Amino acid sequence: MMTTKISSKLLRVAMLAFVSLGLSSLEASADQHMKDGTIPNLIGTWSGKNNTISDKKGYLTRDKTIEITEQKDRRFKGIFKYAEGTVKFFGVIYPDNLSFTWVSEGSRGYNQGRILGKSKISACYVESGIDATAGCAELTRQ
Repeated sequence: MMTTKISSKLLRVAMLAFVSLGLSSLEASADQHMKDGTIPNLIGTWSGKNNTISDKKGYLTRDKTIEITEQKDRRFKGIFKYAEGTVKFFGVIYPDNLSFTWVSEGSRGYNQGRILGKSKISACYVESGIDATAGCAELTRQ
């Protein structure tokens, strides 16, 4: 019983330290971009798993690949590929140098994202209405 309590406490302390380290790294990255004003370069191919939910399709997990082909200051454009085809998009990086949004023609939703590191971003899509859906992907630069 005593061993279980000690193990449980050690596990909580280790988890807290791990989370603190992760937040410190993200804060350090954010501080760097804020201090020197550099706009992150998002050009490249990004891949990962996209986890979505909707009434029509339920819970889905799919592979997601996007390619950001061009960037000029905070503005960028690219394509994303999925089973049904390829879609062009364009977006902007916000002045905090960590957040971004992209949209595509013909879509009723939009994608909001966060730069998690030099080679890692999160991108979350939301759409309301008859085809309401929400989903997020953590993408790694290839």
